[in-house]
Amino acid sequence: MQNAEQDTTQPESITLAQAVVEQLSRHVSDVVICPGSRNSPLSLALLARKDLRVHVRLDERSAAFLALGLARVQKRHVAVVMTSGTAVANCLPAMVESHYSHVPLAVVSADRPRRLQDTGASQTIDQVGIFGRYAETTGIQSVDDVPLLAEAFTTRNQVHINVELDDPLVSNVLPAEPSSFTTRRAPGPRPRNHGEVAVDLSRNTLVIAGDEAWAVEGLEDVPTIAEPTAPAPYHPVHPLAAKVFRREQVSANDYVVDTRPEQVIVVGHPTLHRDALALIKDPEIELITLSRSDVFTDPRTDSVRGTRVKVTGEPTSQWLKVCSAASELAGDAVRLTLADPGHGFTGLHVAAAVADTLGTGDSMVLGASNPVRDISFVGLPYDGVDTYSPRGAAGIDGTVSQAIGVALAVQAAHPDEPRAPRTVALMGDVTFLHDVGGLFISPGDPHPENLTIVVANDDGGGIFETLELGAEPLRASFERVAGTPHGASISSLCEGFGVHHREVATLPELLDALVEQPGGLTVIEARTTRTTRRELHEALRERVGW
Repeated sequence: MQNAEQDTTQPESITLAQAVVEQLSRHVSDVVICPGSRNSPLSLALLARKDLRVHVRLDERSAAFLALGLARVQKRHVAVVMTSGTAVANCLPAMVESHYSHVPLAVVSADRPRRLQDTGASQTIDQVGIFGRYAETTGIQSVDDVPLLAEAFTTRNQVHINVELDDPLVSNVLPAEPSSFTTRRAPGPRPRNHGEVAVDLSRNTLVIAGDEAWAVEGLEDVPTIAEPTAPAPYHPVHPLAAKVFRREQVSANDYVVDTRPEQVIVVGHPTLHRDALALIKDPEIELITLSRSDVFTDPRTDSVRGTRVKVTGEPTSQWLKVCSAASELAGDAVRLTLADPGHGFTGLHVAAAVADTLGTGDSMVLGASNPVRDISFVGLPYDGVDTYSPRGAAGIDGTVSQAIGVALAVQAAHPDEPRAPRTVALMGDVTFLHDVGGLFISPGDPHPENLTIVVANDDGGGIFETLELGAEPLRASFERVAGTPHGASISSLCEGFGVHHREVATLPELLDALVEQPGGLTVIEARTTRTTRRELHEALRERVGW
């Protein structure tokens, strides 16, 4: 990349912004801009470059989550640029998720000069260190500070660039298009390598793979409980079977078989299933945890940690049969429960329909509440389907924006295909309403060409029906603080944003809607019930009782 030519006819703020944006272009391909005055030099400098894709959003929180969704697919930083004041603070939720999921994200905040701090100047707060432990601030006061950006982007996943811009901010002419452009981005931070662990696979071994998991060489033939965002294993074990593995032995057909694994290997960051997490905590089971970040999902002090494995032996045929039988039992329990008409049309039925209509090359985005668990119960991960979910901090905020970000990144990666690969997002109604503003897309921006958002609408917080709050002794207060029925008209909200909407109330209707694939951005609202949620989960547990 050549050095950009500075325009000396522009004010110093534009010159500084051009230098910042030139350096930014070496590390990112996409930037999300939020309208504002103090960041106008940065916005104009960004629009002048042809080597950056620019997205515009009104709400900084949605903008930051859009950037996070793009970054999940691209696996490199995406930047979000905003004005000074509380606009910066609105990026904290996305930065927290970025930190805990180890997805790169860059916040580029415009600021007033330091001399205006504590003078009562409008829209002026202390932005240095605003993200605390989640992102270190790199302060830019002059062109001489701009090289500091390179170190931030190449060494840290979470980047906060705070650019002090003085008046006058702009002139009466637009910045000239720079003569330089970027064709190859600089590499970001490298994964951590914690060394090698010796593993004897002749011992009964179970892998539990969560978010951030990868295909670990040597563990291909080990039975694996894989969460939806993990790679699809060769020997999948249904998550409901974890209950079986917590027992020392079980009886089947007059035979007694050992079911408790001798060792569990954790890959990545599993968080979903209580019985699986209980296996990790079991002091009678030896624990090995593998990570490529600074963080290990490891509640114990006696575990062995690493990144790679050196294996000896191989799983016994008896152990493979036990794992297969337990997994088949759990899968049958889900199918039998779904077939019971007494449960009505539930979120689990919606997840099954979505899973059944996924195809190779599709991408999946899952809300962090019931949907990711339901999809896990009905069989994901699938080979050939890339699945994303905010499992770092497991919050529901920003899910619509992340889904749009994933869809935009996927279609940008396939520019020559006649139709963009399909992205399907599954989320609950509360999750959808929490980020409904994410449906706004500026008319001049890239729009999703093939994104379907499925909203399982049970009029409230269905996940709480299955938790302690949903128990009968607490029902008198449940609806007020947990169920939270809202009665919101999702169709009207979609109409307001100009988004195609379709409502379905039965499983066949949902299957028809999913198969249609009209293209563009479509919201399918599945009207479900949560009144049978607790009984449905109890039926699942009973059928896996063994």
